[in-house]
Amino acid sequence: MSKRVALITGAGRGIGRAVAVALAKLDYAAVLVSRTESELLETEKLGPGACVFPCDIAMAQAAKDAVQKSLDTFGRLDAVIHCAGVAPVLKIEETTDAQWHDIIDTNLSAAFNLARAAWPTFVKQKAGVIVNISSVAARDPFVGFAAYGAAKAGVNLLGLALAREGQSHGIRVHTVAPGATETQMFRKLLTPEQFPSEKTLDPADVARVVVQCVTGELAPTNGEVIWVHKTV
Repeated sequence: MSKRVALITGAGRGIGRAVAVALAKLDYAAVLVSRTESELLETEKLGPGACVFPCDIAMAQAAKDAVQKSLDTFGRLDAVIHCAGVAPVLKIEETTDAQWHDIIDTNLSAAFNLARAAWPTFVKQKAGVIVNISSVAARDPFVGFAAYGAAKAGVNLLGLALAREGQSHGIRVHTVAPGATETQMFRKLLTPEQFPSEKTLDPADVARVVVQCVTGELAPTNGEVIWVHKTV
């Protein structure tokens, strides 16, 4: 297949959907991943050359299966963009074991598992790009973001470590850390009265940065965290 192929998690809405749409405009094919098939089907309508793969990316096997889906469907994989995330506001004494593991596994473990699953393909072709979505919460978390902030801080360090490991194989790893973004996940935390829309990023704003990482325009940021803020 001549088209480049991207695997995008969290592709059912928000930043993931915006990334899928932006890459479709650049003639990328895509494997669209999220827990909700109906949302993926809506994203699929917005960009040709996509296939949907509903799964829970917090599960280690799901990462392997998603990568294999790309190879089986398109015969190649060029980029992995991990946008899926969960961000409940939970005080430390309210956080259950199950919630802690879901937050860590969805945000951080999935990033590791996806990289590990895609790595042999990227090494073989001597090229590949990974972009992980982090958050400003990694360095300045809301109260109640202990688990989420810790997970995203882990994503930041994972990106640096993987970039160093992948450099000799032609693999780039970028971490994009946006501030408040106008997504369903964010609006579950704060209403427009609490945090006005004019202060939030549009998902397309974040997607533009992700696409620049994928295409190589931001190749010099390999291993770094790119902090994305709204200026008003």
